[in-house]
Amino acid sequence: MPLDRFGNPVEDYIDDDGIKRKGSGLAPLLDRRNFGELALNLLQMGNCYLERRDSMLGTPLVLVNSPAIHTRRGVEEGAFWWVPGYKLETPFAAGAVFHLYEAELTQEIYGLPEWTSAMQSGLLNADATVFRRKYYQNGSHMGYILYVSEETLSDEDGDAIEAAMDEAKGPGNFRNFFLHLPGGKEKGVQVIPVGEATAKDEFMGIKNATRGDILTAHRVPPVLIGVVPEVNGGFGKPSEAADAFHFAEIEPLQLRFLEVNAWLGLEAVRFRRYERQAAPAAAAA
Repeated sequence: MPLDRFGNPVEDYIDDDGIKRKGSGLAPLLDRRNFGELALNLLQMGNCYLERRDSMLGTPLVLVNSPAIHTRRGVEEGAFWWVPGYKLETPFAAGAVFHLYEAELTQEIYGLPEWTSAMQSGLLNADATVFRRKYYQNGSHMGYILYVSEETLSDEDGDAIEAAMDEAKGPGNFRNFFLHLPGGKEKGVQVIPVGEATAKDEFMGIKNATRGDILTAHRVPPVLIGVVPEVNGGFGKPSEAADAFHFAEIEPLQLRFLEVNAWLGLEAVRFRRYERQAAPAAAAA
């Protein structure tokens, strides 16, 4: 919930005892939009930055997310720079930026997002999709050599065959080809595949395998993001998956964001108590 600069809830809320309390109505120290951008930066970039802007009295007035894509650490401890382009560096005030990042084993300057382990699978998934799209856009998929050794075929007939093959290409042109040669010999006309004429690219196998890798890297239950199950048993109850996902993934992430309070010396981040979505199992008789 948003808190003001004194650590009090801005909005009306219900406390742990179920009593409705009135919010202060003051401007939040860290609003929902900036916190949402902060969380997105950490998950996507492995780094997130929060700038503290002080009042004229030197007290914290507001906390603003600084996009990780253009924020850089300085050489000196506590120094940060806004770098949107070449020779466009702007320093932040000393000690005014909070940096939260994912652990990286080879250095301690910047963090590394966890999804990088599935990057190759994501690229393979995209390549398979693009290949299948181009496959259908082409329209003919004639991956073969048409070899004609029939003496009864004239040059004019050969030109007509070539023109018909050219016209068979393009979107929506899945056309059959008819060739009539009276008195022709066996194997006078042959189709010699260059590779797989049927273009067996294992599309569905690639999509399913890479999807599993990506979901594993993000540790998101498939039932929560609309993945259609391929087995009769399905993925289980969404409510149970939501509970497990919260306690295994969301709650540890919330604890990381509470580090903002320790850096600021004030309570700027507070989370409401999570209510279980699944009904508790009945006690054994």
